Amino acid sequence: MPLVSEQPIFVISSPLGGIQKLGNTPYGERRIIDIHGGTVEGPKLRGKILPGGADWQIVRADGVVHLTARYTAETETGGLILINAEGYRHGPPEVMARLARDETVDPALYYFRTFMRFETADPASSWLNRILAIGYGARQQGAVRIEVYEVL
Repeated sequence: MPLVSEQPIFVISSPLGGIQKLGNTPYGERRIIDIHGGTVEGPKLRGKILPGGADWQIVRADGVVHLTARYTAETETGGLILINAEGYRHGPPEVMARLARDETVDPALYYFRTFMRFETADPASSWLNRILAIGYGARQQGAVRIEVYEVL
């Protein structure tokens, strides 16, 4: 039996703000990236990402970027969904340097995965309250694209 859905249940595409660098804290290099909106497209969910979310990141001593993002999706029918995502992005130093310069890099060259949970009061989207998902991410110039697969 497969562990995740064969196809993405939806894909998130979102433009991002610049990197706000807070410097090296006791936990690592702390960064915050604002989420400026975007789209949600797929067979199980369609809508948009609302502006106002953010991705709080820590670059660990081993170079792994620990991602923690919280943002809101609005369905085509007006339902609101809180998205909580946490994961890792890492790769060879030259690839990570390209990503840090906001270059689009083939996602096969680095690891970018998140686990995702959802919270909603929208009856049509309430199925999301009962699932976990895995996001397969790709950082693009000024944006992020995440294919979302349901954990079965």
